[in-house]
Amino acid sequence: MVFTGLIEDVGAVVAVTPRQLPEGEARDLVIAPAALATAELAVGDSVSVDGCCLTAIAVDARSFTVQAGPETLRRTTLGSFGEGTRVNLERALLPTTRLGGHIVSGHIDGVGAIAAKVPDGAWLAVTFRAAPDVLRYVVEKGSIAVDGISLTVNKVDATSFQVALIPHTLEKTGLGGKIAGATVNLEVDIVGKYVEKFVGEWKIR
Repeated sequence: MVFTGLIEDVGAVVAVTPRQLPEGEARDLVIAPAALATAELAVGDSVSVDGCCLTAIAVDARSFTVQAGPETLRRTTLGSFGEGTRVNLERALLPTTRLGGHIVSGHIDGVGAIAAKVPDGAWLAVTFRAAPDVLRYVVEKGSIAVDGISLTVNKVDATSFQVALIPHTLEKTGLGGKIAGATVNLEVDIVGKYVEKFVGEWKIR
């Protein structure tokens, strides 16, 4: 599935049900959208929840349910979600939709943490700590998805990167409300990973 990183809604987790699978622990998350009409969702549809591509396994008039499996819980922040946790939501991209952000798969590359938040007029400069295996794909003026939000990288160094959140992003997503130290899901631009692999294979030849 493909997303744009343009958040449609901020919802809230209303119930968490642990489940034990042969591969390990899983969790069913019931999510109530604040504005997104669940009538536009169907069982089997893909939904980005804080940047994680998940499948709707149940839908009713007020909420939908997704299941986070063992791999998702290991690699993302979803394992820390409880009742009341606010989440960014985006439905999968339609062929007729404008790609206003960048190509986002919903497959998380790693978990980062907010290192600093500095007001800059109406904007907010936010610095995120991230692991080296994530930062190797982060470039200045490139794109990155943070909790599913398509953002432009302003600065990057060996341990962190910085983005600027505009007033619209602060209003329409849950990122502005997170405090220093809070964890976030990170997905790098997939183009860089493909280029690295192709160049590496070319060098081997």
